[in-house]
Amino acid sequence: MRREIAAAVTAILLLLPACSRKPAAAKPDPTLQAYTILQDTTDPQHPMPLNYLQAQGARLFQTECVWCHADATPAGPSNRSNLTPTPPLINDGATLNPLNDQFLQNIITLGGSAVGKSAMMPPWGRTLTADEVRAVIAYIRMIAQPPYQAPARPRG
Repeated sequence: MRREIAAAVTAILLLLPACSRKPAAAKPDPTLQAYTILQDTTDPQHPMPLNYLQAQGARLFQTECVWCHADATPAGPSNRSNLTPTPPLINDGATLNPLNDQFLQNIITLGGSAVGKSAMMPPWGRTLTADEVRAVIAYIRMIAQPPYQAPARPRG
């Protein structure tokens, strides 16, 4: 009986250090905090987690902007190729990343001709609210290729 007790105590003493070890920190999964997940059409293995604002921008893009800023729409081909100049794709980071958020807000709200761009871009200021315009911009920034890098400090 003493041997059994001694063996049990020894086993407990050997296991105690293992109990005090902290498990390795798991890499945070950004999809757990996402409002929704968007599949990247160019890379199906790269899901894009969207927060609420970005998800609202995606919804607005699919209803209002897809007709001119995508190659395909839910209804088939877009009208993009019929426009001159051809509008940039919504994920064209090379074109859209250099534009600051205020400029994007102005072009969406006031239209292209108001900011010296194509008159083919209509003003959406009476159709979309200011919050909806910000949502579209958040979505543009999220899906940009190459990825959008916010400026180190905001412009004054």
